[in-house]
Amino acid sequence: MIAAYSARHWPGALLLALLLTACAAPLQSTAWRQAPPADLRQPVELSAVPFFPQTPFQCGPAALATLLVWSGVEVTPEEIIPQVYLPERQGSLQLELLAASRRHGRVPYVLARDLDAVLREVAAGHPVIVLQNLGLNWYPRWHYAVVVGFDLARDEVVLRSGGEARHRLPLATFERTWRRGGEWAAVVLPPSRLPATADELSYVRAVSVLEKLDEGRTAGAAYETATRRWPASSAAWFGLGNSAYAQGRYAEAAQAYRRILAMEPAHGPALNNLANTLLQQGELAEAERYALAALAADADQAAYTDTLREIRMRMAAR
Repeated sequence: MIAAYSARHWPGALLLALLLTACAAPLQSTAWRQAPPADLRQPVELSAVPFFPQTPFQCGPAALATLLVWSGVEVTPEEIIPQVYLPERQGSLQLELLAASRRHGRVPYVLARDLDAVLREVAAGHPVIVLQNLGLNWYPRWHYAVVVGFDLARDEVVLRSGGEARHRLPLATFERTWRRGGEWAAVVLPPSRLPATADELSYVRAVSVLEKLDEGRTAGAAYETATRRWPASSAAWFGLGNSAYAQGRYAEAAQAYRRILAMEPAHGPALNNLANTLLQQGELAEAERYALAALAADADQAAYTDTLREIRMRMAAR
């Protein structure tokens, strides 16, 4: 048995006043006026990112289509609406947007709740979908937009938002509305491209959700990308091995598991899965050796016992 790794609109003046006073916590953008990060001082604008005007209650599909088309997927907001729009909520939830991006062969990655992460992704050339609350905490008006630029010297961000392809917004105003939206932001990338701010385990977890789609091909490509960034990541190599195994590419799977064991000789899941892979290749004696090693690493794993039993049944049948 193969082992798994474990709206109502407020008057403009009133809304502006609320935006300026609602958040009492210090803002990153305020601190940056005095000392902007050195590597973010150059203005950035991703002018090649497409624009789809947002219709009422359909800002989510339009924002997601913006990211998908930028990433190379041929799709329209109208095609995405049935996948993400919830009529009872008159909008889209983040989970639906992430799931739809996976169905189109892309890797969605939710960013850290940090304005710095948003701008660093944009600086790396990645448009960022964000959720804003343009109303109040107790009377929200939810809105998805796409951050495509920033200029810290001018204290502003540039968004694909509403009917504007270049909606320029003061950075502090954006930060406040984003905070009220829960500081949710994500990038949607092809599997060959890593988020600029990704950390190893968070990215591997994001990729693992893709394994049941398209026979794991998207996940496999993303795991391979991860191993190039983090060559010592046993989690990335494990995911790559499992993806190759699921596609019947047993030689590649075995190679991935052996990479883990070169780093961690007592890695029980890798030992067990290598035993299963060798079983599929007909290498029964070697498979038995790795199955026994897996049980020695963790005798309580029922999956390891099942692997050894299956190997010995195949050996007895010869």
